[in-house]
Amino acid sequence: MVSNFWFEAKNINCFKGGFRVIKDLNLKIAYSENVILIGPNGSGKSSLIDVINRNIYPVMTNESKLKIFDKELINIWELRKRISTVNNDIKNRINPNLQVFDLILSGLYGTYCLVKNKSERDHYEVINIMKNMNITNLSKKKFSYLSDGEKQISLIARALIKKPDVLILDEPTANLDYKSEFFVIDKINELSKLNNRIFCVTHDISMITRIYDRVIMLKDGKIIADGHQNKVINSENLNKLYSIDVEVTKNNGLWDINRLSK
Repeated sequence: MVSNFWFEAKNINCFKGGFRVIKDLNLKIAYSENVILIGPNGSGKSSLIDVINRNIYPVMTNESKLKIFDKELINIWELRKRISTVNNDIKNRINPNLQVFDLILSGLYGTYCLVKNKSERDHYEVINIMKNMNITNLSKKKFSYLSDGEKQISLIARALIKKPDVLILDEPTANLDYKSEFFVIDKINELSKLNNRIFCVTHDISMITRIYDRVIMLKDGKIIADGHQNKVINSENLNKLYSIDVEVTKNNGLWDINRLSK
């Protein structure tokens, strides 16, 4: 019987440099849902991404289980085809003179440079994804000439061109100004219409929009809340998550945090 979940973890513990960064993780993520994971810096968010991408491995016991795409043992190359991860480190690998069209096409080959012998099918795939994401106007722009928001969306398009089952977005609005942040959030919301499954990892509550079926809060390597955003996002949970005294409100479908005291 095929599982409904692409990620299943039971009683998982992981270590980095002698420190336990994931603690007694019990988590299932379904193919059918868009999920956003929020937590402060150092909460274990990046470590969970590393577990999913098989960059770190849990300490397995008789009581623990880890399955990705219903497999306890999965070929790393199969995993790379089925999951695309976009993080901010990628920007440093790209030739600043590479045009956006060629950047996106490079995703088909797992490189970050110009692909000289591109096929007609490759050309069509790039045109199609740029059209679907409404970024055709960026096609001939060099990467270095893009705004920070345009850079992020171009990298997301590059990740999507190989049609992964899951798109992981690691802090997609980090270090962006308000204009770029809103641009990226709007584009990510549009992706949900293209039937892309998103697992977004962030510390920024403003990222939580209507497209996310589920919000998970992570602190000190542990899940402290998990469920629909209307149940999970409240002042009590956010005070616990960030260890600050705040009040949370919802305006026009978006969440705002207000600081109450020093």
